[in-house]
Amino acid sequence: MNAWKELDKKRLDKYTFIFMYKMKNTILSKRRKGKFMYYPYVVAGAGLAGLTVAERIANEKGEKVLIVEKRSHIGGNVYDSYNEDGILIHNYGPHIFHTNDREVYYYLGQFTKWNDFWHRVLTQVDGNLIPMPITLETINRLYHMEMTAEEMEKFIEKRAVPIKEIKTSRDVALSKVGEEIYSKFFENYTKKQWGVDPGEIDTSVISRIPLRFNRDTRYFTDKYQGMPRCGYTRLCEAMIQNKKIKLLLNTDFEEIRGEISYGTLIYTGPADEYFHGKHGKLPYRSVDFLMETYDLESYQDAPVVNYPNDFDYTRITEFKKLTGQEHRKTTIMKEFPKAEGEPYYPFPTAEARAQFALYQEEMKAEKNVYFLGRLAEYRYYNMDAVVRSALNLYREKLA
Repeated sequence: MNAWKELDKKRLDKYTFIFMYKMKNTILSKRRKGKFMYYPYVVAGAGLAGLTVAERIANEKGEKVLIVEKRSHIGGNVYDSYNEDGILIHNYGPHIFHTNDREVYYYLGQFTKWNDFWHRVLTQVDGNLIPMPITLETINRLYHMEMTAEEMEKFIEKRAVPIKEIKTSRDVALSKVGEEIYSKFFENYTKKQWGVDPGEIDTSVISRIPLRFNRDTRYFTDKYQGMPRCGYTRLCEAMIQNKKIKLLLNTDFEEIRGEISYGTLIYTGPADEYFHGKHGKLPYRSVDFLMETYDLESYQDAPVVNYPNDFDYTRITEFKKLTGQEHRKTTIMKEFPKAEGEPYYPFPTAEARAQFALYQEEMKAEKNVYFLGRLAEYRYYNMDAVVRSALNLYREKLA
């Protein structure tokens, strides 16, 4: 690891420890005196949603804001760090920033310089590595053909299954590409990712995967794409430099909920936890991440390789191919989806949505509390959409 980065990290850790120690002792002291620590704004959660709102409140309104985060770091799932070999890794899986929202791109650009990056993914099917999503290149390699774009359209049209009413992710895939391509690319991958058949989950999952009748093998086609030059954690740190922002790490909001008072709460944690599981625990899909470092310059041919039909893991990420870092070694990550654990993905079923709707009704009765982000809103969010939602909340409710 770069010596300056190591020194920086030690300074941050020391500052964080001292602040948290003082903060918790202040809270305990005020509790003993029958008083409460007051902040005009409290943000529960230091992911992109919470950090964006906190940054706006401090820099635009000039108000004090307290961020409470149960993890030992900021950034939520976009957090990245240097491992023991000095390789920059994404601790909670690969995150690639992409958006067509110019304002969001330039808003975040205040806190980082961008490295241009056009994400590409390969999928192992029938023993071959084939570009993903489905494009002309994908079909030609899969079937060992040399079709034109027009010929591909006719080829896919013949195989697509007519479905009157699209209700599930299985319906989406079959209606777009037919049985064979569905079984090779989507069926088993979706089963591994969610633990259920694609016919049991809603359309949102597979609808996110495009079908292109051209040779563009980029995974995303958004106008703005890139990676933060110094990583996501540095971006997040830059967002909260204002001294009006106080950060309390290693602290579950529930732990101090009754010990602080506030004018407004922005809550980004799990909705069911806020209401103490009143309507039952919301189902999430979790992931185990297995890191492996090799004494190699390169491990695989793309930043991410999917394995829909082989192995228990869904994909392998090689981080150097995301970050552009030069290093004689390389670190990869294998992802093993599972039912229990840290909540990552809201479960995309009608039953889960109906259960969350009960919590939405509870939210309406809360005063001066705003629920924001993937966990609080129980929905899948890309990074740009999280930031957009946070900016909109600030402008419409808090400014």
